Amino acid sequence: MADNSQFSQHISRQFNEELEDVRQQVLAMGGLVEEQLNDALNALIEHDGKQAQKVIEGDVKVNGFEVSIDEECARILAKRQPAAGDLRLLVAIIKTITDLERVGDEAEKIAKMASHLSFEVNNDAQPTKKHFGAVMHMGQHVMIMLRHALDAFARLDVQEALKVAKQEVIADREYDAISRQLITYIMEDPRAISGGLDVLWAARSLERIGDHAKNISEYVIYLVCGKDVRHISINELEQVTKADKS
Repeated sequence: MADNSQFSQHISRQFNEELEDVRQQVLAMGGLVEEQLNDALNALIEHDGKQAQKVIEGDVKVNGFEVSIDEECARILAKRQPAAGDLRLLVAIIKTITDLERVGDEAEKIAKMASHLSFEVNNDAQPTKKHFGAVMHMGQHVMIMLRHALDAFARLDVQEALKVAKQEVIADREYDAISRQLITYIMEDPRAISGGLDVLWAARSLERIGDHAKNISEYVIYLVCGKDVRHISINELEQVTKADKS
């Protein structure tokens, strides 16, 4: 694990405070996004239209965080003209909040699917407990990925970030399995098309959230190791993080 002090020692005490403040804002945004995702999943499973609407309305707060943090990063870049690790920190923050905002968007989509399903709760062709259980299992997996990615960002822990990156393939497999189940279910009963598609789109949003969690973990590795690790294999990623660990 990297030493946080490499990003916190400057001649200007105010610069230290500015960097720490914007870093804390990212973590606060991450906490809000986690809450949005958890509430959206609960709304989907419980067919809770009111909770779904709360998530939909809460997306504006996520967007507000992104704009505020982005503006603060732009101000610091213009005023301080940071280099090396400090510049990487700001770049990583700007990229991270973009992915967090998109996670918020996917949570909103799940909430919209939940809202739609809540109006069809008496429909005999609703997806079964088996389908909702599979989606919930996948949702718990990507929520853990997101939480660990944010933990890695908070502690600059490249090994934790590597674990998150490795978990993304599991989310993909779960999505593929859910897709096959739902497509079969829809083909067997045309009345199930509407509800089945709602659950399928929700699962697709979860798969994308897994992608965003992996992206955040890659930004942590970039921040600590100074190497852009997007679009490389897990084996290559392990070599990068192993070099940092040594």
